[in-house]
Amino acid sequence: MVVDMDTSETAVELTEAENELYDRQIRLWGLESQKRLRTAKILIAGLCGLGAEITKNIILSGVNSVKLLDDKDVTEEDFCSQFLVPRESLNTNRAEASLTRARALNPMVDISADREPLKEKTSEFFGQFDVVVVNGATNEELLRIDTICRDLGVKFIATDVWGTFGFYFASLQKHSYVEDVINHKVVANSEKKKKYETVSIPTQRDVDYPGYSAWLDFDVTEPSYLRKLKRNGPGVLLLSVLQKFRTTHKRDPSYKTREADLELLRGIRDELLPNSILGDEALGLIFAQISPAVAVVGGVVAQEVIKVVTKLEAPHRNLFVFDPETCAGYVEAIGAK
Repeated sequence: MVVDMDTSETAVELTEAENELYDRQIRLWGLESQKRLRTAKILIAGLCGLGAEITKNIILSGVNSVKLLDDKDVTEEDFCSQFLVPRESLNTNRAEASLTRARALNPMVDISADREPLKEKTSEFFGQFDVVVVNGATNEELLRIDTICRDLGVKFIATDVWGTFGFYFASLQKHSYVEDVINHKVVANSEKKKKYETVSIPTQRDVDYPGYSAWLDFDVTEPSYLRKLKRNGPGVLLLSVLQKFRTTHKRDPSYKTREADLELLRGIRDELLPNSILGDEALGLIFAQISPAVAVVGGVVAQEVIKVVTKLEAPHRNLFVFDPETCAGYVEAIGAK
């Protein structure tokens, strides 16, 4: 297939200082990819521990700008994993408190904060960005934002971490990327033996990614899917329970009310998933945001954003789950054909 990628993103020229700073990255993924990153504008909504981890990795990659959006204040719980906010920032806005340390990571990236509630943002706001990453939002809000982003052609990623469990869902619409296809070319052909040469051919792929509604419409109790759980574990079931808890109680489970919230979680599980393989042990692993899980999920989300922007390699399609019981991540194709 002929590679026909948009060249407007690579028209920008890197300065001498940028070439020096991003030298290792340029050698890793190429100058054109770094130029694409240099033009990218990213929104990260929700500056909890997960948001901080994603922010760090995106800033270090060398994008054009990062907008940090959060209307919540720093709490004691944030200090479990939110390394961008200093101790003295307790009870101040999380996005604004993250600015100083975020800017110190890479002075060449334009980083700003916005403390308005996510629910007040309109299509005009989201249209400023190439990729929108949202964590800590309800399903209703995630669906609203994804619908706006799909209308605007903006890539959207929903993500979250509860305790040692995490996920992300990528709604990338029709995404084009380039991958190297390895072929073996005959360079010499004698009567006794053929001589081959390995040839790498850049090939463009076009893949459709369903919207966030595909996850909301997904039936986790469907018999054919339940059979897969024996291999992958109950992570997707746990995600359903946690999102239902957030929708019903307008908050997440808290370690301060651990026993009462465990009872509520068990009730939701038994209502949604009768005779489920989702045990009580998994429910006990979802309080606060634990640094190791934040590092894993945040690292994967940031890497997927980089894939989307650089158009190198295939982003995961489309639901990633990090399971606390197995300490492993896996990908499910939800609603994808």
